[in-house]
Amino acid sequence: MRFGFFMPIFGGWLRNVEEEGMPATFDYVKEVAQTAEHLGYDVTLLSEHYLNDIKGPEADALEAWTTAAALCAVTNRLEIMAALRPVFHNPAVTAKMAANLDHISGGRFTMNIVSACRAEEERQYHGMLAGNEQRYALSQEFVDVMKGLWLADSFTYEGAFYHIQNAKLAPKPKRTGTMLYAGAESERGKRFVAESCDAYLMHGKTAAEAAESIAQMKQRRQETGLAPLGSFGMAAYVIVRDTREEAEWERDRIMRVKPSSRPMGGTKGTQPSRLEEKLLLEDDTVSEGGLRPHLVGTPEDVAEGILEFETAGVDLILLQCSPQLEELERFSRQVMPLVAAGKRSAVAL
Repeated sequence: MRFGFFMPIFGGWLRNVEEEGMPATFDYVKEVAQTAEHLGYDVTLLSEHYLNDIKGPEADALEAWTTAAALCAVTNRLEIMAALRPVFHNPAVTAKMAANLDHISGGRFTMNIVSACRAEEERQYHGMLAGNEQRYALSQEFVDVMKGLWLADSFTYEGAFYHIQNAKLAPKPKRTGTMLYAGAESERGKRFVAESCDAYLMHGKTAAEAAESIAQMKQRRQETGLAPLGSFGMAAYVIVRDTREEAEWERDRIMRVKPSSRPMGGTKGTQPSRLEEKLLLEDDTVSEGGLRPHLVGTPEDVAEGILEFETAGVDLILLQCSPQLEELERFSRQVMPLVAAGKRSAVAL
């Protein structure tokens, strides 16, 4: 199991907690990256949003690619994964930028292709407003162009969205395998991942749901005739405490909706039931449904949950936690050794 984390470029992860003690500044994320590298983490993912997705559009938010470039230069081992939303980028220019970052990092730069977008960001930042089918078709062509430029001495491409004539790219990236991660839930999105990407990322799933998704994606990939996907990752918010009661108290605290928070909506516009309200809170309190994997409890509880995900086929856990530095340190000290010991015990049996 590899362990990674989302970089806190939004000043935190909790929608219902105003101040988390983790400022949206480069000084802070640099400290997080260098500390996490020392603690044994393998990967960090930088989300790409021009508006703050957690604290609101008026709040500070770091830009993903320039931050990733700076982090590539001040770390030594950590894989730096920058999210990429094709609707805002030129594929040939992006291929050049990615190759450059791969050299700066010594082969540690990767990307997470994100086809979904926020309509308000598209309006404010001149993205391409498009339907689901068109987004994935564009993403597929975008990846085709990047890979073509990385691999060919001279590259020409005629697609519905992009037209490239005898393009040159040098230097080539140090590596082109396992560079492109992506997540998807729609049928069209899963087809895009299977046909064009190297690894699959999931959000907000239980271990059983993850196992089912992994089996489906392996089958889809096999049908393409390509090499197997190189990794299956899961994003999750983690709460580790000395007792289950303390962990549940923290979980309840971050789910407590303030009077000023936006109202919860029920099914088909009706008032939500208590169960629906709880599920909506789990999905909305932190981004990407991070509470649903339920990595909440004592170090032993959380390690057991991670081993269940590993059994399901997950080989990368991408954590969110708050406050980031303190919780990453706690997780590395209290949970990582238990996961390693549990895996050794399972092999021995």
